[in-house]
Amino acid sequence: MTAHQQTAVGSASRYRWTVLGIATFTQAAAAFFVQGIGALGIHLQRDLGLSTAQLGLLLSAAQLVPLVGLLVAGELLDRIGERWVVGAGACVVGVGLLLGSAVPGYVPLLCVLIVVGAGYSTIQPGGSKSVAAWFDASQRGMAMGIRQAGLPLGATIASAVLPLVAEEFGWRATLVAGGLIALLGAGVFMGFYRRAPTGGAQHQQDDGGSRTSLREQLDARIGMLREPAMVKIMLSGTSLITVQYAVGVLTVLHLYRTTSLAAGAAALVLVVAQGVGVAGRVCLAAWSDRSGSGRYASVMICMIAVIAGTVALMTPAGRSPAVACAVFVWLGFFGYGWYGPWVAYVAESAPPGKTGFALGLAMSVNQIAIVLAPPALGLLIDVTGSFTPAWGVLAAMTAVALTVTAHGERPRAGA
Repeated sequence: MTAHQQTAVGSASRYRWTVLGIATFTQAAAAFFVQGIGALGIHLQRDLGLSTAQLGLLLSAAQLVPLVGLLVAGELLDRIGERWVVGAGACVVGVGLLLGSAVPGYVPLLCVLIVVGAGYSTIQPGGSKSVAAWFDASQRGMAMGIRQAGLPLGATIASAVLPLVAEEFGWRATLVAGGLIALLGAGVFMGFYRRAPTGGAQHQQDDGGSRTSLREQLDARIGMLREPAMVKIMLSGTSLITVQYAVGVLTVLHLYRTTSLAAGAAALVLVVAQGVGVAGRVCLAAWSDRSGSGRYASVMICMIAVIAGTVALMTPAGRSPAVACAVFVWLGFFGYGWYGPWVAYVAESAPPGKTGFALGLAMSVNQIAIVLAPPALGLLIDVTGSFTPAWGVLAAMTAVALTVTAHGERPRAGA
């Protein structure tokens, strides 16, 4: 290797950490308002006269378009690259939220959040693909965990800041704040992100796939759904993402109604839980780099921990402020932390040249749960007048996913 080549390799090795920082910041900026709605629950219910189910719909609205948008974003990422796809998506989030600050009420706000969701579709798969391209397998889990920590990081800051903004200036001001931060994330990503040194060859390979027939391309993508690894990805992902969003939406309401904790203190617990989730994503993903059991073992541990936490909330101890707060912090670590090793597992299970689509496919399946779970759980709470059935459903879902995927994992334990 020549001196010039060694210098280029060293420069690329250093720049990957810049890419990681850019991707993490953009994720946090785009997620700031979308993931911070749960902390505004008490304010939105009071100011707009919403039920728990209607509050859940607000969160689902921003996740509706990604049902299809993630697949489209994944395909665009494989063909165009991350820089402009992610940057444009973050711009849509920012502009949408700024426009949403002027809407007259609940229904128009729902419509604005649907548009915001279209832009948000590009952020998760785009940032994940950029990290997967810049880091090799020995550090990919840790890097993916740091990058995926951007979501709970944005949610943590939002949970601390947005209730104060809403209290002082009203709920509309929270959309302005979220829009400006998302635009800042877009500018940073478009201004500083560069394709990985091997990205050009990969891009050409991906583009070459466009010469195959549409039928062949569709068959290849549908075939991915039948892969054993993808089955595990979908089952574990849908159960754990449901728990994650339930924690984000229901923590403040559960503590406020069930344990009689003050609204400010309940919001602080959510901040702590999401902050612990940031650490969880990094620690669990880094551990998956070194674990001889493989990345999926980390995901299974998270499922076991989530089952224990949701069951604890169903018991009389779940009505104790101290116990409930401790359980929500526990759920923050594992209920958010699973995503780092899970995304690394998805990226490494993808066929060559199809990383973007595989990430988009896996995340779009998760979107079904993200869209349905908040309003469904909210309706269940409204109908029953209790949080216990909601936590029971989450525990049962996760237990089923763990049982099925653990059974499929046993023959590979020594791999």
